[in-house]
Amino acid sequence: MPQFSLVISTKGRASELETLLTSLKAQSFRDFDVLVVDQNPDQRLEAALARDWGFTLRRLHRPGDSGLSRGRNVGWRESDADFILFPDDDCWYPPGFLAYAAQRLVETDADVLTGRAADARGRSINGRFETVAQRVRRERVWTTQIEWVAVFRRSLLQILDGYDPDLGVGCATPWQACEGQDIVLRALKTGAACWYDPDLYGHHPELDTSHPDAAMIRKGRAYGRGMGYVLRQHGWGWGARLYWVARSAARAALNLLRRNLPGARYAQQVALGRLEGALGRVIAHAKAAM
Repeated sequence: MPQFSLVISTKGRASELETLLTSLKAQSFRDFDVLVVDQNPDQRLEAALARDWGFTLRRLHRPGDSGLSRGRNVGWRESDADFILFPDDDCWYPPGFLAYAAQRLVETDADVLTGRAADARGRSINGRFETVAQRVRRERVWTTQIEWVAVFRRSLLQILDGYDPDLGVGCATPWQACEGQDIVLRALKTGAACWYDPDLYGHHPELDTSHPDAAMIRKGRAYGRGMGYVLRQHGWGWGARLYWVARSAARAALNLLRRNLPGARYAQQVALGRLEGALGRVIAHAKAAM
């Protein structure tokens, strides 16, 4: 059976990380270790990470590194496990998660095994996901993975050189999302076997995009930029790029008709972010307004 390393890049969260570690302590499959790449400039996690969690845990304190992708790359390079999983620091997993992942990796001989985000009842959240198991293909990369439910063969990560450090939350560029789609697309180009299974899922706080607050609206813009950028970098033409912009613009118009002004604002910002990513540049007046 596969051996796992779980690489958690974290900054600014403490109680959420403890929830994640508690869920890992409850896993029925035990052949795994955890590497926490701590990007906090202080020692807020030291006591929690020093506790006996029932599994091997290493803390890599890297306050000088910024960005989720950069932290993930630091972590997987310190591991020698067969397979690497990259949990978000505010997600958690059901007790049978790793056991099912190990089973499916053996059955599919996949280089990448992906799943979905779900609530406690198993309902998909924070995105649209395919409902049947299938090979991941380029045209469905947007509906067959989420970063923290994606297991990679370590040898493939070596070929890909890991995540693009200029993509994802906290990176130094405007492209603050879709590093997961980028790495899977690069994996597909190598001929790697990528498999999606909707029965493989973890949990995460559900994002409120219907009645978002100001922080969520800003996040929509930043995440939209990441998607537009990945579409551009991986050769989607202007027809496809504008399709994704138009989807969010149409949602903004619909929310406006329903007099849902926060929802309309959020969708508008997603559309603008996708356009900026598709262009490969931040629109000057939009940057100044943020």
